[in-house]
Amino acid sequence: MTRVPKYWKKAKRYLSKKDKTISNLIKNYKSPSEVILTSRKDIFFSLCKSIIGQQISVAAANSVFSKFKLRCGNKINAKVVSKLSTLQLRSCGLSRQKISGIKNLSKQILDKSFNPKLINKMSDEEAIIYLSSLKQIGRWSAEMILLFTYNRSNIWPVQDIGLLRAISKNYKKKYLPPDSFVNLLKKRFSPYCSVATWYLWRSIDPEPIQY
Repeated sequence: MTRVPKYWKKAKRYLSKKDKTISNLIKNYKSPSEVILTSRKDIFFSLCKSIIGQQISVAAANSVFSKFKLRCGNKINAKVVSKLSTLQLRSCGLSRQKISGIKNLSKQILDKSFNPKLINKMSDEEAIIYLSSLKQIGRWSAEMILLFTYNRSNIWPVQDIGLLRAISKNYKKKYLPPDSFVNLLKKRFSPYCSVATWYLWRSIDPEPIQY
């Protein structure tokens, strides 16, 4: 794990002045319970975890990922995964589509047709488009990678059900909250939407999210 993002303390001060609701959440989740946006800085690991977790419960995703990790000999990298057969991956509980996505990711990492190093030079939107070109990776998954793996400061994942639920709960809005209100919050929280997102998530789930 890496240290807390450099912008975190500044973001908390900024958001506390901008929004009373977020200010209260920041007060409610102080250290040591405040685990914050830690990151492995391992995009292959995170992309595999994202693909595996799609459209299944957190418990099911954790179970499948544990089997996948064991099958990889606790070394989740493109070289190891590329040597696993479809049958071996299926035995972990992976669907055909997810196996295809993970195998394709391994191939593109190894042949360098996908180069994670380029992402550091891209804007958020450019990076989302680049990541979304990968099989089984859509906009939501790309945003999670930018938030958790790259610790980008201004990610506002409006397709995320948890974020929308948290907005509805904390701002006393119906579910789903109006797009106009969600966009208003984005403007209010920028350039620290990632931090606001994290605290809103914590308000509905005490366990910090991680990829």
